[in-house]
Amino acid sequence: MAALLGIVSPVTFTGKLPVNFRSRRITVVKCSEERRILFNRIAPVYDNLNDLLSLGQHRIWKNMAVSWSGAKNGDYALDLCCGSGDLAFLLSEKVGPAGKVMGLDFSSEQLAVAASRQKLKARSCYKSIEWIEGDALDLPFGDCEFDAITMGYGLRNVVDRLRAMREMYRVLKPGSRVSILDFNKSNQSVTTFMQDWMIDNVVVPVATVYSLSKEYEYLKDSINGYLTGEELETLALEAGFSSVRHYEISGGFMGNLVAVR
Repeated sequence: MAALLGIVSPVTFTGKLPVNFRSRRITVVKCSEERRILFNRIAPVYDNLNDLLSLGQHRIWKNMAVSWSGAKNGDYALDLCCGSGDLAFLLSEKVGPAGKVMGLDFSSEQLAVAASRQKLKARSCYKSIEWIEGDALDLPFGDCEFDAITMGYGLRNVVDRLRAMREMYRVLKPGSRVSILDFNKSNQSVTTFMQDWMIDNVVVPVATVYSLSKEYEYLKDSINGYLTGEELETLALEAGFSSVRHYEISGGFMGNLVAVR
């Protein structure tokens, strides 16, 4: 997806919540079990495939998302649907050793990969990241706790997007921002055609090499079932955010929603 307003000792993900979080309001993760199995299965090769399929461009998009979050030195930040940790690591560089980053995801395998990557990184700021298995629809945090929130390729996959946005609004401090990166559902037919073509002729064939063709075939339907930039802005306003803006990036193939509480 503890003394959350202070600095706590870093923990390694074990598949269970850290001891200092067990008193929190925790519920069974409410999500599509099929989707959770999918992300668990692709976890071992997820980072390699991201690099290969985007030609490394995903790192640029993620840096942009973190910059839009407004996270700064000493902040307490949250990365939702953190996967293998890319955005969480970038957030930790922004908040520094004096700050704190929570990475939350519903996939235990993705979190295990994130924790393994953390052990290999030398910078002191990475040590303050804490990994939590949890539900984006029922966050195990109090109201107004975070200075910044990021979410990469997660909102498209939750079963209740409005509830997810309301949870982000609830745990975010007034005046702070959430930055949500995902594929862009474009209104432009040329962009939509190119997205579909890339998935059919590049993404799925490459995933087939890793025996993951079925796992990546879901992308087209999930993008077609996602929201346009205007719809995302409306969703954020309905959730309570005071100002919102959706940015199309990478020629309209990707999008980033920035919302201020």
